[in-house]
Formats: sequence, C-alpha cells, structure tokens
Amino acid sequence: MNSFKPADSLNILFSLFLLVVTVAYRDVIRGAEYLMLIYVSIAFFQLVLCRLAAVNGFLRLTRDLIFPVVSVLIVFDSLGLIVHSINPRDIDYLLIRADYLILGGYPTVFLERFIYPKLTDILQIAYSTYYFIPLTLGVVLKLKKDNVAFERSLFVILLCFYLSYLGYMLFPALGPRYSMEHMQSVDVGGFLVSKPIQDTLNLLEGIKRDAFPSGHTAIALTVLCLAYRYVRTVFWILLVPVSLLIFATVYCRYHYVVDVAGGVILAVVTLAAGEVYYNFRKRHEDGFSA
Repeated sequence: MNSFKPADSLNILFSLFLLVVTVAYRDVIRGAEYLMLIYVSIAFFQLVLCRLAAVNGFLRLTRDLIFPVVSVLIVFDSLGLIVHSINPRDIDYLLIRADYLILGGYPTVFLERFIYPKLTDILQIAYSTYYFIPLTLGVVLKLKKDNVAFERSLFVILLCFYLSYLGYMLFPALGPRYSMEHMQSVDVGGFLVSKPIQDTLNLLEGIKRDAFPSGHTAIALTVLCLAYRYVRTVFWILLVPVSLLIFATVYCRYHYVVDVAGGVILAVVTLAAGEVYYNFRKRHEDGFSA
C-alpha cells in the first residue's frame, strides 16, 4: 500500500463507485456492460501503474500525469450514458427560475446586447483553456520537481472533477444553450474561431447533463488557488484566462449564473476537503512514526 498515493486511491474509488451505480441500474442504462468494463479497467490499470511506476520514468509519468487525464476524460464521456438513465428529470427549469429570482431577469438574454463577434472569439478561446489549465499547473510542478505540491494538487484537482461529476448525477441540467434556445433572439456567433471550437466541443462532449455545478468554474478556480499557493508566476499567468473563462460560461450560454455560483462553492469545498484530508493524514503519519 505504500506505493499508493491519494490521487491513485481516489481514482480507484470513484471508478468502483461508478461501477456499483452501473450494476445497480444496469436494467435502465444503455451499454451497462460496456461501462462496467471501462470502470473495472480504470481501477485495474491504476493498480498496475502503482506497482510499475518505479520501473522507469515513462511509467512514472504515465501514472502521475497521463493516466489521470485519460481517466477524467473517459469518466466524463461515460456520464452521457449514466446521468439521464438514473435521474431522468432535468432541473433546468429550477436553475432558470433561480437566476430570474436572484437577478430579476435572464442573464443570457440580457447579455445579447453585448454580443460582438470578436469578443465571442476571445471568450470562446478562454472557455476552451479549461482543458489546459490543470495540465499547465501539473507540468510546471513536475518540471520544478516539487513532488509534494504536485501530489497534493493532483489529488485536489481530481477530487474537484469527481465531485462535479457527482453533481451532474444528482442535479442533471442541459444548460441555457439548449433549454433557453427558444428565448434567445441573437445568435452567439463569432468572427473566426468560435464556430469551429463550438462544433468541436459539441462533437467531443455531445449532449450531456453537465451544467450544475459549473465544472469549468470549479476546476479553474481550484487550479488558480493551488497556483497561488505553489507557483505564484503561474497564478498571474492564469488569472486573466480564468476570469474570462468564468464570464464566458454565461456569455457563451453553457451555464446559468447559479451554475457559476455552484462552481465557486464546489471549489471552496474541494480545497477545504483537501486541507482536512492532508491534515488528517499528516497527524496519522506523525502518530504512526512516533
């Protein structure tokens, strides 16, 4: 067990959790056997990599950086078969109502007056940096050989991803681009790159109930806080892209404002949970060594 790191255990546990959910709902989940194989494979390969990481640098890099990225992407893609099967009641109407009650209107409709093609391109690019922000911090920490900061950051980021996935399962919602399309009078079109990026994201992600909480907001803020703690230069580099990304979630109609608020809360909960876990672990290790 000494070869296991917190992120390894988290990856295995969440895969097994999804395996149990799939088995329990196998009668209503399309392709349940396929999903079972995926989740067992993730857990199995994680176990194997934990044992083989000491063999050479490539296997160690695979275990620390490559496999977590692959696991997160595979698990996210699999949710398309799970979420609406086990929880078929979308809550978009509640989120739309919450935005209206809090703000006195519909944010995506209000923002139509500010839509400008070149601004849309900038914000769509910023929104897409979500896929590189966590990787950037991980690569920098690896290059700095700060293994303690890397391991803690990897665990916290994985925890944030998986808690957001749990949120999608509990609170399925499509988001404004689908549920409020009939209310929008202006297309959120771009100048050069927005349409290709949107088409690529739609192709890769498909139609998923992944609006609440905003994973983009939660992950971006979590990484930003970790960067502030461990690599201040990366924090300043990411500050503007993250700020634009959060605004883009609503401007580009991927999320409601309450989704963003949920993402902020999720980031706070994740960071707090990471601190609690590592403080508990340190006390346990100190007590054991004594």
